[in-house]
Amino acid sequence: MPDRGGGPTGPRMRVGRPSRRVRTLLMTLGVLAVLAMAFVMFAGFWTDWLWYRSVKYSSVFTTTLSTKIGLFFVFGLLMAVAVGVNIWLAHRLRPPLSAMSMEQQSLDRYRMSVAPYKKWILLGITSLVGLIAGASAAGQWRTWLMWVNGVPFNQKDPQFHLDVSFYAFDLPWYRFMLGFGFAAAILSLIAAALTHYLYGGLRVTSPGARATAAATGHLSVLLGIFVALKAVAYWLDRYGLAVKSSDFKATGNWTGLRYVDANAYLPAKTILFCIAVICALLFFATLWRRTWQLPVIGFGLMVLSAVLIGGLYPAIVQKFQVQPNEQAKEAPYVEKNLKATRDAYGINGTEVTEYAGASTTKDKTKLRDDADGAASIRLLDPNVVSPTFQQLQQVRNYYAFPSNLDVDRYSKDGKDQDTVIGLRELNLQGIPKSNWINNHFRYTHGFGVVAAKGTNADAEGRPEFTEYDLPSKGGLGGGDYEQRIYYGEKTGQYSIVGGPQKEIDYSDDTGEKTTSYKGKSGVNLSNPVNRAAYAVAFSEPQILYSGAIGEGSRILYNRTPKERVEAVAPWLTIDGDAYPAVVGGKIEWIVDAYTTTNGYPYASRTTLGDTTADSLTAANNQRAVVAQQNQVNYIRNSVKATVDAYSGKVTLYEWDTKDPVLKTWKKAFPGTVKPKGDIPQALMDHLRYPQDLFKVQRELLTRYHVKDAETFLSGSEVWQVPDDPTNKSGNAVPPYYLSMKMPGEQSQAFSLTTTLTPNGRDNLSAFVSVNAEAGTSDYGKINVLKLPTGRTVDGPKRVQSQFNSEPSIAESIRLLRGGDSEVEYGNLLTVPLDGGLLYVEPVYVRGGGLKYPLLRKVLVTYGGATAFEDTLDQALNKVFGADGSTTEPPDEGEDETTPPPTSNDPTVQEALDDAQKAFDQGQEALKKGDWEAYGTAQKDLEDALERAEDAQAAADKSAGSSGKPSASGDKKTEESSKPSSTPSSSKSPDTS
Repeated sequence: MPDRGGGPTGPRMRVGRPSRRVRTLLMTLGVLAVLAMAFVMFAGFWTDWLWYRSVKYSSVFTTTLSTKIGLFFVFGLLMAVAVGVNIWLAHRLRPPLSAMSMEQQSLDRYRMSVAPYKKWILLGITSLVGLIAGASAAGQWRTWLMWVNGVPFNQKDPQFHLDVSFYAFDLPWYRFMLGFGFAAAILSLIAAALTHYLYGGLRVTSPGARATAAATGHLSVLLGIFVALKAVAYWLDRYGLAVKSSDFKATGNWTGLRYVDANAYLPAKTILFCIAVICALLFFATLWRRTWQLPVIGFGLMVLSAVLIGGLYPAIVQKFQVQPNEQAKEAPYVEKNLKATRDAYGINGTEVTEYAGASTTKDKTKLRDDADGAASIRLLDPNVVSPTFQQLQQVRNYYAFPSNLDVDRYSKDGKDQDTVIGLRELNLQGIPKSNWINNHFRYTHGFGVVAAKGTNADAEGRPEFTEYDLPSKGGLGGGDYEQRIYYGEKTGQYSIVGGPQKEIDYSDDTGEKTTSYKGKSGVNLSNPVNRAAYAVAFSEPQILYSGAIGEGSRILYNRTPKERVEAVAPWLTIDGDAYPAVVGGKIEWIVDAYTTTNGYPYASRTTLGDTTADSLTAANNQRAVVAQQNQVNYIRNSVKATVDAYSGKVTLYEWDTKDPVLKTWKKAFPGTVKPKGDIPQALMDHLRYPQDLFKVQRELLTRYHVKDAETFLSGSEVWQVPDDPTNKSGNAVPPYYLSMKMPGEQSQAFSLTTTLTPNGRDNLSAFVSVNAEAGTSDYGKINVLKLPTGRTVDGPKRVQSQFNSEPSIAESIRLLRGGDSEVEYGNLLTVPLDGGLLYVEPVYVRGGGLKYPLLRKVLVTYGGATAFEDTLDQALNKVFGADGSTTEPPDEGEDETTPPPTSNDPTVQEALDDAQKAFDQGQEALKKGDWEAYGTAQKDLEDALERAEDAQAAADKSAGSSGKPSASGDKKTEESSKPSSTPSSSKSPDTS
């Protein structure tokens, strides 16, 4: 500004102006700051690109990135142009300025203030709204790709007769476009109105007309566009009724049209569409009429119609037509919901069979034989024995097993064996000294597989390992395989391998072995740019200058199987349980993945995080499904993925060849999914039916096992998933993998099983199993054994309660808990047998100083008979009377845990005294957790009782010849007097 006078007329003084050197320094620092920020942004982009290239899925990165960038610029530019053009147009249509009122005089100051910066303000506003709109649109990349690449389902909805793909792929994109249009119209309207007001086109308090003709026409057009978009919304809402969720008193969550939707909301939306079109035309007509009278009347009519036709009328129909005769009115729509839901969740082929719930065979010997072939009872609970694996096979503290092991099948001598398997993964909490070099360079991988027979335990109650030691041996999967585990469920940190720094491989009797990674996984750090990028991305400057990084160094990250599969296939939902298998000389992680949508018409929605939760996911977050809060109403296990535990290679295999959602994503990301025919047979042998899918299906089956609307609406056949009876968590019982034979089948099949109970009660409603053996014709076939409603059949909670309340069993459990021991119940397995249900539950004991559970007892019940024995074989014999023993409870006051009564015969008495002594020694050893001493005491007890038996027999013979009565009970009495409350360590459970 020029000097206005009042001061010295000499040259101006430069007060406080920085020197040229300081300005240069500040400018340099500013440039460096900008470059640093740019490099930080570049580092994130560059490291992502390097990672996707390293796993050979760079097309996923480029397709996703290009789609996001394209949507960002297109919709950002559209929004910026829409708002900018309307601001420019409002400015262009401004009236001649004349400060005739106080309002205009006040606004004149603002106009003068912004006048020099009009272009910059316009650019700033349009840039801001463009950035926001572009960022929002970029987040819709999945919606865009599904719309562009959508393939037909070849199934039509029952109301509008449109292909399901319209609702799954098209309607979501149309709704996004509509929402974008509304946002653009509203922002343009606000911006134009403010501009008109600022430049006098709109007046609030000034005398005369409130708006100029130009402002009236401009704003009317924008209002007309808004109302026209509302008309489109009303039309799309008609189709949205087919996928609308609502609360239905008779069934709870409901998706699709009901009677009131089809007969009130649907015609209402059509009428409102017509009114909105007329109203929009009236707004457009103001370009010629220059008055808002008719458009305002039309808009008011549309609002009133929306209240009366769209709100009040449906309420009247519901109150006076539906409620008086709800079942008859809703039945046709319930039929549509039943069919669509069963189709969408893959439960339409479920076979429901009436099951007696009680044995029909009187011959117990035959039942005992049938029990052996009914199932390979898995006594080793993978959710209990992880500490046992840890203590017996950990070998070094820097190895660890997951808290929940996995169940798989391996062939031994030509026969499949249910196997509990876990990997000896890296545990950084157990390394001798934690520092950056040890954590990321020296301790980099786990080593070896540990596996045990699922149906057996040794004489001490420990697992019978089929793969063990370090390095692992036992011939699992054919023997020779790569045992190093660089990628696993517990491997969350990055490692830098292959460079000058050697890695700890494993330790044996000769000391520590070292190795250097030979794989091609990870990103090469030889390039200084890569090192700088990772130093920034991981906030670890040492990566930039550490001497431990050199030629050949590679950085490994994103190392859990779930992370890798989700990264290379972001359009998949990942199962909560990845499991390992030895396949073709490698350890492969197998990951089940799902394609989902929430746009299947008439199919009821479910929240994955809720339906897949159980007592295992509550205790182990690693088991939780990735997409916790995803609401879906269609799901397919369309992809089987593998992750190499050594190389990290991710392979996606097509599994459901008919799934239109998978076909759509294959079009969007060509070449990423291999055909099903490429699955090797060695891998096929280890694929199984996924747990999370089965949990979703069983939850739906609690209501959708019925096929007629009347029963569905009455709610009389609603079931529920019972709580896990083996603990007090209050969470749902998990499904169990088990090789078993369903009624009517000739041989056992690897299956996934669960039980269902009536809503609010503890008796059994149904037993559900699905064939989990991939590659067989019946794979995925769900069978439901429906128990009779006229009689009570005990469910899992009642069975567990009976176990706990049986006096002799309760006393035995009390004794097992003696000496600071802990009792843990294993999985309560249910097996259909001859019309009845056989329940089997292993019981584990953590004795005294032992830190891991050992299998000590087996609980078995069938048809009201219960046994609590050392081995499954003994328990089955007792329940079915195969050994002549009785399952009747002892008489009141009789103590099964004490030796037999004393005898007047001195030889018998001496033997019984020895038995009492051995029994006391066994109890003392049990309290201390000394299982070796306990086993010795048990052997001494058996020897003493045998001597007592022999002596008593001799005394009876002598008494018989002299006519004297016997002084003690017979053999059966003595046998029943043996302490049954403590496990025998000298006998191995026979579970064949």
